[in-house]
Amino acid sequence: MRNPEFEASIAEAKLYPEFWRILLGLLLIVFIYAASTALIFGVTAAAIAQTNPFGIMPFFNGLAEPDDPVEVIVLLLTFFGMFLGVILAAAALHFRGPGSLFGTFSEWIRGFFTGLLVLWVIFGAVLMIGILFDPPEPNLPFQNFLRWLPLALPLLFLQIGAEELLFRGYLQQQLAARFHARWIWFWIPSVLFAFAHFDPSMGPNVALVLLSTLTFALIAADLTERTGSLGAAMGLHFANNFLGLFIVSFKGTITGLALYVTEAPVETVGFQSVGMAFGILVLLLVWWVTRRILVG
Repeated sequence: MRNPEFEASIAEAKLYPEFWRILLGLLLIVFIYAASTALIFGVTAAAIAQTNPFGIMPFFNGLAEPDDPVEVIVLLLTFFGMFLGVILAAAALHFRGPGSLFGTFSEWIRGFFTGLLVLWVIFGAVLMIGILFDPPEPNLPFQNFLRWLPLALPLLFLQIGAEELLFRGYLQQQLAARFHARWIWFWIPSVLFAFAHFDPSMGPNVALVLLSTLTFALIAADLTERTGSLGAAMGLHFANNFLGLFIVSFKGTITGLALYVTEAPVETVGFQSVGMAFGILVLLLVWWVTRRILVG
């Protein structure tokens, strides 16, 4: 039995729920995402060539582990194509407006700021305790961090918005409109979200990273169903990525805009592994508190 709030939120999705439309929509999203990314990379390469033609390849090689602010900005900017692709696919193939993907504005606002504050408070406290046992290394000077922040924050919102629109908005909603089986519309988008973050360079910790990402995806899917809005999922996503990209990043990942980086790389077995496993338990606590506040 699905929550009535979620049923109401997929009313427009039920008008044109055919599976072929979903497949074609995904192809359209991939095409727009790839084309937009190619355009962004092309403009970036042209800009670099103006000052240092020999710096183009080193810059793009650095995108694998972005340790420079400009690299992180370009990486976040590539999500524009995913964001636009979902909006266009929903409109062209299902005749849905953007509002039907996000949910009602009032519920979105309530969910977003609830998820944002709950995760920041709980994970912020855990982060401070963790720093006492394993102090991170200083990375980006604070004045540089503040200089990049006005550009980085909107792009972070673009990144998390694009992912939530695709996985919890378009996929979860359209699959729920077409199929009643929970394992299809609830689990498949969550598993796809987890594997979209697969990175073999994380070595022995890759299974923990996948489990953590899957846990987050299931939490976001559950809150989306319970509230009929993407607000809570986007709030949690924004808060999580803000802490992980801008405050303390794992060494060897996306560190270009982080104030601090961990002393050991992300693939290191030991304290890093324990921290990731504990982080999954903290995520479950965040989910429980957020759910209690939003739906009781």
